[in-house]
Amino acid sequence: MATIDAVTHISLPDLIRLQADARALTLPSAKPARARQAGMQRSPQRGRGMAFAEVRQYQPGDDIRSIDWRVTARRQAPHTKLYEEERERPILLICDLGPTMFFASTGAYKQVRAAQITGLLAWLALWSGDQVGGIVFNGKTLSVQRPARRKKSVLRLLDTLAEQQHSPTEEPDALPPYSGNSLDHALIEARRVAHTGSRIFVISDFLSVSADTSTHLGVLVRHNAVNALRIVDPLEQRLPDHGHFAVAGPQGPVWFDAGNRRFQEAWQEKVAAHEARLEECFRTSQVATALFSTNADPATTLKPLLGPGGRIG
Repeated sequence: MATIDAVTHISLPDLIRLQADARALTLPSAKPARARQAGMQRSPQRGRGMAFAEVRQYQPGDDIRSIDWRVTARRQAPHTKLYEEERERPILLICDLGPTMFFASTGAYKQVRAAQITGLLAWLALWSGDQVGGIVFNGKTLSVQRPARRKKSVLRLLDTLAEQQHSPTEEPDALPPYSGNSLDHALIEARRVAHTGSRIFVISDFLSVSADTSTHLGVLVRHNAVNALRIVDPLEQRLPDHGHFAVAGPQGPVWFDAGNRRFQEAWQEKVAAHEARLEECFRTSQVATALFSTNADPATTLKPLLGPGGRIG
């Protein structure tokens, strides 16, 4: 049975152990193979590249310059060396650990899911031979780590994720006030950090979108592949039909009656307005999106999105 800490906060050792879950996942190329553009994986095409792949028996059409004469002499049949072109693409992971992420009605807190998704993607990118970097913000601090192809860089990013989560022992009034600017600041910083052709993942609940968020995303999309991974809690989508509930607020718990018809209507109007605003934001910025629930395992949700031939969006 999970402890309270396990569902509200994820530790560095737990983030490191995500390697086991990530081994079953593979990242797709951001562009179709015919585009011949550097992507998240090695090219499926074999040719004269950087990394030796294998030796196999010569086939009509093979480049005779790639014949392995030693193997040919030993086996008394022509054999060809095959190479696999290594194509490296910087990966930038933008993780929102702001005040709105310190919440869940079921499963694990949104900040835990965000850290797990970021960790899984970081391990996947590292194993693909790509550079990994990150921007982590929690309403108080914004940490930037430029992409690098080292395990030490991934561990440093995971350590930042563990440190910047809000603690279950934090007093309600110690949480930073709700702000619509933190996400925008992170996206502006990403423009400075990301190299052209980067793969950018924005992991957030996107409750703090502003009128400028679409513009910031759109600027990134011009020269990079950008994916918005949105984390939601079931309670944010639909209230129970009846019952009294409490949610955390800056001044302490706030109680509401889910059976109140006027309250239900006002809530649904607010949800619908935000959904429309968010849909417009992603549509105008042309960002691909995926939905993650607090009550679902992130690795399970990522699998169909990032499996062989899969695409986000």
